[in-house]
Amino acid sequence: MTRVGICEDDPAVRRVLTEALKLHGHDVVIARNGREAMANLAASSGVAVLIIDIGLPDADGRDVCQALRADGQQAPVLFLTALDAVHDRVAGFNAGGDDYVAKPFAIAEVLVRIDALTRRRRPLPQTGNGLELDPSRHAVRHGDLEERLTPTEFRFLATLAAEPGVVVRRRAAVAAAWPDGAMVSENTIDSYVRRLRVKLAAIDSPRALETVRGVGFVLR
Repeated sequence: MTRVGICEDDPAVRRVLTEALKLHGHDVVIARNGREAMANLAASSGVAVLIIDIGLPDADGRDVCQALRADGQQAPVLFLTALDAVHDRVAGFNAGGDDYVAKPFAIAEVLVRIDALTRRRRPLPQTGNGLELDPSRHAVRHGDLEERLTPTEFRFLATLAAEPGVVVRRRAAVAAAWPDGAMVSENTIDSYVRRLRVKLAAIDSPRALETVRGVGFVLR
């Protein structure tokens, strides 16, 4: 039996998804907002696939996805959203999503996509990153220390934290941090990197944000 995690604030949509998935032979874990998602849908929850609504009441679903990735959750993610423009879909993929369904949706299509995502489930990560990211508050924590981040800082850091020790190319990091496709200067990027380094130092982060000249960034 495959366990599917649902993060959806609309009770009616949540109920339809839950009933259909159970009839299809799946176990279901529920989260009603971003905060519950971080608690209920973490890597330790055993979910094989995640369904995340982008329009959550306390956080952008894409930020939730990035935070879960940074926390070691590698299950494929299917985004649900009323936003169906090309740049919205691209932003979802840049945030770590694997598939995308626009509302209103046909439940049969969701089930087929869930089955497809289950077959290509991501491998589990070998190491953690030592940081805790909170998408509801755009905060990063290490132990008892916490620093608040801007939304852009949060997305940038979460992208690197999802693959600790792996160099993320500059273009990929920028696409994730600025999902609307803004033209960002080198000076602006460097400024964000400097601010993140200061905030990581303030929480005694076990990992450092490094620039790999000509390539990108890495959280070591």
